[in-house]
Amino acid sequence: MILIAVAQVMTGMQPEMRLSTASPYRFILYSALLIALVYLFVKSQTINLVKTRKLLDKKEHDLEQVEKQKSELEIRERNITDSLNYAQRIQEALLPSEEYFRRYFRESFIFFKPKDIVSGDFYWIGEKGERIFIVAADCTGHGVPGALMSMIGLEIIEKTINEDNIDIPASILAILNKGLEKTFSREKNIGTIIRDGMDIGLCLIDRNKKKIEYAGAFFPLYLMRDNSLIEIKGDKLIIGMNPSGAPYTNHEMELLDDDILYLFSDGYVDQFGGSENKKFMYRRFRYLLTTIHHFPVSDQKSVLDENIRTWMGNTPQLDDMMVIGFKPLSGKN
Repeated sequence: MILIAVAQVMTGMQPEMRLSTASPYRFILYSALLIALVYLFVKSQTINLVKTRKLLDKKEHDLEQVEKQKSELEIRERNITDSLNYAQRIQEALLPSEEYFRRYFRESFIFFKPKDIVSGDFYWIGEKGERIFIVAADCTGHGVPGALMSMIGLEIIEKTINEDNIDIPASILAILNKGLEKTFSREKNIGTIIRDGMDIGLCLIDRNKKKIEYAGAFFPLYLMRDNSLIEIKGDKLIIGMNPSGAPYTNHEMELLDDDILYLFSDGYVDQFGGSENKKFMYRRFRYLLTTIHHFPVSDQKSVLDENIRTWMGNTPQLDDMMVIGFKPLSGKN
């Protein structure tokens, strides 16, 4: 009856039982209506509160999972960084220091700037009597893959020169090519073939004869003489990717007392930067060396470092960088 009366009141219909103004039915009617409305409101709010609570609980759980995953990732990243730092110390122990290099060439510098913690660029120096071998190489990639490749390359080169007594630069490159082919061209269990290689330059300095022999794979050798730059080009045959065994060229030149030699990887010249965000390029690099070659070696290194930092600006480093400069007849330190 109450619902019927409410419906009639809401629709403007006159109820069969006439309710006087003073009748207690109207109070009961309004009270019932108010209770019903309050009940419906409280019920809807309760439902909303339950839904909100469930949503908050889910978000809190998701947040806890995110924080847990973040913590796990931070631990993994820290472990990886620690491992890379340890690998860097191992690589540094294998690469001769600048002070060690100056035991052979008093006037020399090594500008070495890995992109990551470890490097795919590497260099080496060794002596047999009065003959000195200098190697600079750029392995496929950078970071960990490049660093692993560099260690393999160093092992083959040292063995070839010191144990097998091979002293012709072009022959050493041929043996290195076969060694890398044998190591990386084997078909693995996953059915793929690993193809990796390196660009390299190898100098042999004979102080007694004042002569240099050079062989390169995509690595040029720059010789500064009488304010002019002479380029000795390497062969376009990547080490480790020359399956036909095409021979490498052995260049020979006489040396003068004031000659300066430069070996370098392509990381410096290929770096993007400048106002138009372009590559530094070989042309600028040759001009830079022509400008600074008469500076003391320590100043040359500083200029190379400052110049590339200015060129890069906010542009990230794209590859490992290496520039080695030395006077081949400067004598030992």
